[in-house]
Amino acid sequence: MSERTTRSDRWLDDAEEDRAAPFKALPRQEAQALREKQPPVSPWRGVLSQAGLGLLIAALAWSISGERSAGLSALYGAAVGVMPAALMARGMTGRLAGGSPQGRAVSFMLWQAVKAGLSVCMLVVAPWLLRPLHWPALLVGLVVCLKVYWVALRWRGR
Repeated sequence: MSERTTRSDRWLDDAEEDRAAPFKALPRQEAQALREKQPPVSPWRGVLSQAGLGLLIAALAWSISGERSAGLSALYGAAVGVMPAALMARGMTGRLAGGSPQGRAVSFMLWQAVKAGLSVCMLVVAPWLLRPLHWPALLVGLVVCLKVYWVALRWRGR
């Protein structure tokens, strides 16, 4: 039996187990205990973490390269990650964030599209705003700020 067949067989076995397991609604007390055990993480915590790390990366870029423009480029790269995330967090936590689950899903998709569009626009105008522009520093600032999401997920997992 090949490795590919073994993987698909395992996948099918897992899928059959999922279908066989009956859905059990939790009583109110158990649901409340589960919510207390796993409280929701505020998106603002992630945005503030991104901003703080962006400032640190900008300072490092400036001190390592010795050029002010490298620090500003790294700071702008961090802003490309932070500003759209802050806009999305504001949109998702605002007074219109409640409502039906379907409405929240549509709202999430809308704000995600706004976030992606703003990020792309900020990257497009970067060469006109920053002269001279250090693309490596900008990209390092952006990538490091985007990786904060993974760190936030690890914090929540603990």
